[in-house]
Amino acid sequence: MPGKDLIVDPTEIDYQKIVADIEEIRRYNPQRDAMEQLTAIVYDDPESRVCVGYKDLADDEFWCSGHMPGMPLMPGVVMCEVAAQVCSYHSSRHDLLGARVYGFGGLDKVRFRGVVRPGDRLLVACQVTQVRHGRMFVAQFEEFVGTELVCEGSLRVIPLPVDQL
Repeated sequence: MPGKDLIVDPTEIDYQKIVADIEEIRRYNPQRDAMEQLTAIVYDDPESRVCVGYKDLADDEFWCSGHMPGMPLMPGVVMCEVAAQVCSYHSSRHDLLGARVYGFGGLDKVRFRGVVRPGDRLLVACQVTQVRHGRMFVAQFEEFVGTELVCEGSLRVIPLPVDQL
């Protein structure tokens, strides 16, 4: 994407260099079953606050039969969830907020620029841009299928009061 500074260049990602597989991701992210949206983390740098993961989409994703019938497209809200899970992994792994469980605090400037289908590999790059320990953090995210930017935006992550739930 000429003219746009990307968090990472998707052509430079080494998918063979797994930083965290699904078992390692589960140590940090509480989502299970149909809500587990990550296959692996392939880059995680606490200094630059950049984390990159991906999801390999199968033909039997929970949304395939209904979104859209005969033409399955990954829902935008699920694309945002994948980004949130990459951010949650990074934050938990490096204890950015001092919390056990995280949730959405908001989404800003999200743009969907392409479609994601079963059989695709969705690459997600996140960069934490602001941290208020114990309160929230903000991260930019970009998502790619191959080298095509399919989604981008900003998300806010907040600690969830699990003891009160």
